[in-house]
Amino acid sequence: MTAPLRPLTDGYERRFRYLRLSVTEVCNFRCTYCLPDGYRKTGPLHFLEPDEIGRLVAAFAPMGLAKVRLTGGEPSVRKDLAEIIARAATTPGIAKTCMTTNGWNLARKLDEWTGAGLTHLNVSIDSLDRAGFEAITGHDRLHAVLDGVDAALASSLKSVKVNAVLLRETAEVGFAQWTEFVRERPVSVRFIELMRTGDNKAFFEAHHASGNTVRDWLTAHGWLPAERGADDGPAVEYVHPDHAGRIGLIAPYAPGFCDSCNRLRVTARGRMRLCLFGDGGVDLRPLLQSDGDRGELQTRIREALTGKTRTHGLHQDDPGATRNLSLVGG
Repeated sequence: MTAPLRPLTDGYERRFRYLRLSVTEVCNFRCTYCLPDGYRKTGPLHFLEPDEIGRLVAAFAPMGLAKVRLTGGEPSVRKDLAEIIARAATTPGIAKTCMTTNGWNLARKLDEWTGAGLTHLNVSIDSLDRAGFEAITGHDRLHAVLDGVDAALASSLKSVKVNAVLLRETAEVGFAQWTEFVRERPVSVRFIELMRTGDNKAFFEAHHASGNTVRDWLTAHGWLPAERGADDGPAVEYVHPDHAGRIGLIAPYAPGFCDSCNRLRVTARGRMRLCLFGDGGVDLRPLLQSDGDRGELQTRIREALTGKTRTHGLHQDDPGATRNLSLVGG
């Protein structure tokens, strides 16, 4: 096993334990807040290959990153996804191999993914109403996705979570349907505050709702904040004695949101992004072609962290280079 190296930290003493790795920009949903016209190819689909991904994860792991999340686009559009999962899961030092999916192929592919080493799963479901789900995603597949979630809960996965983008229309009807969803299911539903990207300015202005709407509703209905783990993401989760599951909130516009940042991102084309809403990034791909470049790769990663800013620019209406979330993986 490779000897541990000095942990990855930035100039604000934040320690990075968590890598979000996009494996594709392609998505088969047409979500209103992300790709309302569907995915449109803008160049060759030359995304990271399994060998490159294996070298990338092997470089990060000795520097203290024990959690990898595969994102997209939609990861399951890749035919070699199980191989990618296995590359991450078998890397010494990686304790959690996670994935975020829209659930399109979940019920059909779950056994293959868990067999490859997947340990944690997030499923995106923005509405529990069939018509509402179709209106947001462009597909009438809510029941199939929910069947996949229930199959995942019955599987060997250590954790199953649901992500729901918080929209004004969701906030207006309240969250009772969601709390009922988690009454018997040991699943965490996390509402993600709608974020401004380069392509969604008009949609954001029409549909954004403050994360305070979730927080205030939960507090009024007896939900209490849960304890956080060292490698947890930005969600603040709430528990209730009458419910098996949890309700969470990811509120990027809240004060201090970036103070506890613990993740780094790499795009499907091999660029490391220091922030979801940052500019440019650092190209790692040239150093992913040979195992012998690992030391230089790790040096490039450390040097890049010196340029990480204290916070994003969303409060200044600046989404950086992120045109839509499918390009970075959210």
